[in-house]
Amino acid sequence: MERLTRYVLHCGLLLSLLSPLLVHAADNPEEARLPLEELQLFTQVFEQIRNAYVEEIDDKTLIENAISGLLGELDPHSAFLKKGTYRDLQEHTSGEFGGIGIEVGMEDGFIKVISPIDDTPASRAGIEAGDLIIKLDNSAVQGMNLEEALEIMRGAKGSPLTLTIARENRNQPLIITVLRDIIKITSVRHKTLDEGFGYIRIAQFQANTGAEFRQSIKALLKASSPLKGLVLDLRNNPGGLLPASVEVADAMLDGGLVVYTEGRAQSANTRFSAKAGELLNGTPLVILINGGSASASEIVAGAIQDHHRGVIMGTSSFGKGSVQNILPLSDGRAIKLTTARYFTPSGRSIQAEGVQPDIWVERAKIQLATNLQPGIKEADLSGHISQGAEKSTKTASSGKHPTSLDDYQLIEALNLLKGLAILSKQPPVN
Repeated sequence: MERLTRYVLHCGLLLSLLSPLLVHAADNPEEARLPLEELQLFTQVFEQIRNAYVEEIDDKTLIENAISGLLGELDPHSAFLKKGTYRDLQEHTSGEFGGIGIEVGMEDGFIKVISPIDDTPASRAGIEAGDLIIKLDNSAVQGMNLEEALEIMRGAKGSPLTLTIARENRNQPLIITVLRDIIKITSVRHKTLDEGFGYIRIAQFQANTGAEFRQSIKALLKASSPLKGLVLDLRNNPGGLLPASVEVADAMLDGGLVVYTEGRAQSANTRFSAKAGELLNGTPLVILINGGSASASEIVAGAIQDHHRGVIMGTSSFGKGSVQNILPLSDGRAIKLTTARYFTPSGRSIQAEGVQPDIWVERAKIQLATNLQPGIKEADLSGHISQGAEKSTKTASSGKHPTSLDDYQLIEALNLLKGLAILSKQPPVN
C-alpha cells in the first residue's frame, strides 16, 4: 500500500510539472507528444532508482538529473544550468570568471576543447582547440555531463587541475597540470604591425565588444594615415553574444544582411543587417580563422566572405551554426536551449561544416636559414657602373619583418595586404 501511495504521488508530481504541455497537447491533438505509457514508464524507473539504487538519493536530485539528461541528450550545447553555473555564465559574458580559461563542448562522451582563451592558464599550458579531455584529475570524463565537468574545472585561484588529453596525431595522452585563476578576458586588442597596416584581435564576443572594436578601428585610422590594410584575428575565438558579432560586422560592411536565424518558434526567426556606411572606408581586410573560431566568429567571417569585403585566411572554422537562448527559471536556475540555426547572407549553414578560408594557410614554424655563404652582387664587382644620381631610388623597407616569426599565419596575412597595397598604387609613368 505504501509503495502504491508513493507511485501515485510521483505520478501526480510529474503530471503537475507537465500539465501546461498536456493542456497544449489537448488543444492541439496532432502535436501531442506525451504518451501516457511513456510517462508511466518514467515513474516506474524513478521508483526503482529511488528504492533499489546502491545509495539513497533524494527526490530533488533525481528530478534534477532527469532534467539534465533531457537537455543533455538534445545536442552538445543545450544544458540545465544550476544556480552556480547560471551565475558563472553571466560572469563569463561580462568578461571575468573563475577557472582555467577554455571554451568546451561535449563530443562522444568526452569534453572537447573548442578554444583556449587568450592569456589564461589553459593557453599558457599549451592546450589546443580540438583537444579531447578524457580525465579531470583522477576522474574519467566519459559518463559525465557538461555541467559536472565544468563544476570540476572551477575552483579556488591557485589550485591545481590535472588534465589528461587526447590529441590528434599523438599516440599517447598528454598530461597537463594547470593552476586555476580568475579569468579576465580582454575582448579587443589592437596594434600597428607595420607602417600603415593595423591588427585587431577579438578574443571573445562580449557585451561591449562592438563598441571596443569601433574604438580600435578609430585608433588605427588616427595612427596611420592612410590605413593601407587591416588584419582581424578571430583564431581561437569561441564566439559569445550574437548581437556583438553583428556590431563588429556592421563596422566593416556598407549595409546588407549580416546573418539570419531560423527555428521552430516564430521568435527564433530573425534577420540582422548592417547599416549603410562602413567605418573602414574600404580598407583592404584579411580575417584569420582556425578550428577554434566558432559561433559568433563564424558569423563575422561568413558575412565578410559572402559580401566579398575581405579575404578569409587560415584553416576551416569549428562549425557551430546553432543559436542558444538562456531561459531563466523562477528559482534562479535556467536552461540553455538550442532554438535556431543561423545562416550566412547567401543562405549557407556552417553547422558541422565551418567557414572555409579563401586562402588556406596552416599553422607552421618558421626557421631562418643561417650560416649561408653571402652571394656576390653587381656592386661587389670591380669597376661596376654607378647607379647615377638622377636614377637613385629609395628602399621600401628595412628588410626586417615587423611581426613575430612564431606566427606564420599572421605573416602571410600581412604579406597579402602589402601586395594588395602595391597593386593599388598609381600605374607607372610611361
